[in-house]
Amino acid sequence: MIGSLRGTLLHRIPGHVLLEVQGVGYEISIPIALYDQLPAIGEEVRLFVVESMAMYGGGTTLYGFSSVEEKDIYLLLREVPGTGSKKALDYLDKISKSLPDFRRAILESDSRALTSLFGFTKKTTDKMIAALKERFSSVRISGKEKWTTVVQAQEVAEAVAALIQLGYREPEARAALDRIPPSQRVNAVTGDLIREALKQLV
Repeated sequence: MIGSLRGTLLHRIPGHVLLEVQGVGYEISIPIALYDQLPAIGEEVRLFVVESMAMYGGGTTLYGFSSVEEKDIYLLLREVPGTGSKKALDYLDKISKSLPDFRRAILESDSRALTSLFGFTKKTTDKMIAALKERFSSVRISGKEKWTTVVQAQEVAEAVAALIQLGYREPEARAALDRIPPSQRVNAVTGDLIREALKQLV
């Protein structure tokens, strides 16, 4: 089984590369996000590879990734019910915006983040959480979360206005909202934000 390939980049288009390794050219499917990270034609590149056999005859398709971490996540995505090799690659493209945020959303069953930040349907997010939550608890992903303070601007404004009506000054209202843990802010509606802010103010 092929685990990785290192060779000369002969050709590339979004989603596919042709890699020459010791005189043999390998056609490899890659995430769209990886395309911009590739070196120039003629330069050396190393890809971590997953082989996929067609279910009803046909050949083997190679899928290439920039790191072992990315490869492992791809393999986990294939465990989601109804997810084949190509669909898992599409999913990986979506979550490559921020792998740490995706992991957090799975572990916290954060359907809202999975739909709003990564563009998955509600049906897909439910399947992902059920299939991946336990597995992702032992997965370590490098990098920092990008959207730890994501909330709807309108909901924050409404919460600030409500706190002012309760007698708090705007600066202290906003400071209290900022102190709410990120995991609680992402899914919070206006009422949730007000209740959590009041806990901070007390």
